[in-house]
Amino acid sequence: MARTLQSLLLLSATLLLTQTVYAEAATCTDCFIHSRAAYYPSSDENGTDTGRCGYGSFGATLNGGDVSAVSDLYRDGVGCGACYQVRCTNSKFCSDKGVTVVITDHGSSHNTDFILSRGAFGRLAQTAASAASLLALGVVDIEYRRVSCTYPNKNITIKIDENSDYPYYLGFVIWYQQGRRDITAVQLCEAKNHACKLLDRSNGAVWTTNSPPSGPLSLRMLFSDEDGDERWVVPSQQHP
Repeated sequence: MARTLQSLLLLSATLLLTQTVYAEAATCTDCFIHSRAAYYPSSDENGTDTGRCGYGSFGATLNGGDVSAVSDLYRDGVGCGACYQVRCTNSKFCSDKGVTVVITDHGSSHNTDFILSRGAFGRLAQTAASAASLLALGVVDIEYRRVSCTYPNKNITIKIDENSDYPYYLGFVIWYQQGRRDITAVQLCEAKNHACKLLDRSNGAVWTTNSPPSGPLSLRMLFSDEDGDERWVVPSQQHP
């Protein structure tokens, strides 16, 4: 009887350990995911200035031009500004580090998750000669993972839409989104009475309202992570 109980306890402990390890593996946020990547065939070294995230010409040069369009990772615009480490898996041509890209557009090609700028695609390679070989292939097998965005000496920046017509319409795009959290909501708050208005995500990283609050305003952003943790953040320095 004692041996049976001991065996059951040992089995339970083994099952618990197995389930814990499996749960950790299933929710691994740093694990690489296998997919495919192509590149903008008509682009120069940088990205496109007509991306679906609404960055305009700034989106072509963001992160030194190492940018990408994505398909499912676009997530109706929530994925705009997110950073991913992408590396191809052909050991003959590809480097171990790969390249870190920022999402600026939506699109897919040849069952890919990523369409990289030409420069970023070339930086998947070990050497310049290898880069030429990858560009000739056009589409490569890759693995990718979400990483933190880092912009040294930059603060999160609010770029007002030139078509804004206060008090009838206000729109702006958020640049230099740091870290690895998503911006899932934005509010404009009146400084005098602290009343806040929730804005609409109209196009990727572009937020708008047809009835902006009056007077001096402050901005609040809701940052959400992959585990569902959410927190409102007020930038300490807000540069229009």
